[in-house]
Amino acid sequence: MILALEEARPPTERSALPVPARHYSLSTNCKKQMAGIRWCAQKHRRFVAPVVDDMVMKRLLAASFVLLTFCRMVMAEHIPVRFTEGVTHGFLALSTLDGAQIAVGDLTEVAHGNQVTTRLIYHFKDGSLQDETTVFSQRRYFSLISYHLVQKGPTFPQPTDMVVSANGQVTVRYVDDKGDEKTENEHLKLPPDLANGLVLTLLKNVNPDTQIPQLSMVVATPKPRIVKLSISSESKDPFTLAGSRREALHFVIKVEIGGLAGLVAPLLGKQPPDAHIWIIGGEAPTFVKSETLSYLGGPIWRTELISPVWPHVEKGESNEKDSKK
Repeated sequence: MILALEEARPPTERSALPVPARHYSLSTNCKKQMAGIRWCAQKHRRFVAPVVDDMVMKRLLAASFVLLTFCRMVMAEHIPVRFTEGVTHGFLALSTLDGAQIAVGDLTEVAHGNQVTTRLIYHFKDGSLQDETTVFSQRRYFSLISYHLVQKGPTFPQPTDMVVSANGQVTVRYVDDKGDEKTENEHLKLPPDLANGLVLTLLKNVNPDTQIPQLSMVVATPKPRIVKLSISSESKDPFTLAGSRREALHFVIKVEIGGLAGLVAPLLGKQPPDAHIWIIGGEAPTFVKSETLSYLGGPIWRTELISPVWPHVEKGESNEKDSKK
């Protein structure tokens, strides 16, 4: 059908289509194909008998709807790269909402050309471990290549090891309530806006003054499934750095489970709570704080930046060390 439409090219004055209601725009090819559908529909209406005309019009309208949906799905769900990622080593603290610190983390990031690898490791006070590795490309758009999450130890009631590959293969290894090890292997049709391990990076690149596109994420329930993330920019919240007043953009993320499970989840108290993330904007956006779900059915944890703390040295001891040098 598309080949036939390409041969029957419409007049130039009819080649442009209005932009969809959302702020995304269609690709040039999609515009041409949609214009072709309209032109063919008008041609059929002019020369074909009314009964056949109605049938043709219905088919063309159905085809145009499918094509429009496809074009928007393909073109609308990437977030363009505004700020490229590079070499980073950050230090993070994980705490409960009442301020009790439970883990300390290292965030490392290394870029090789347009491919970036980030790794976030949390070591918990009770010996538990959370290890998250994300590989993505940043050529014009951010695109996930692979994702690996490990959660194990006393902190996590259901130890989990999940691997997501760009080819759609998802593997989840977990321990069930009886203590038996289980494995779930699924081949999912992954959307281009997959954001596992990329949420903070993507939020640094969105324009908070415009509608923020939905993102997708693979979660282990323990069976892997795709959920949607609806993001809104709520406000600018004040904070201070050594007495200097600053502001951070406050993003709120709602998880939309979708399907029948999504309708039932709020009734059963299974709807995940909203996540909150704070980003400093400007010429060099950076992460400040987050309050996100720890694991499925778990508490909310707060993540914040921390600085090194040096051993306290008395002034006399310091002078004595300097004199020995």
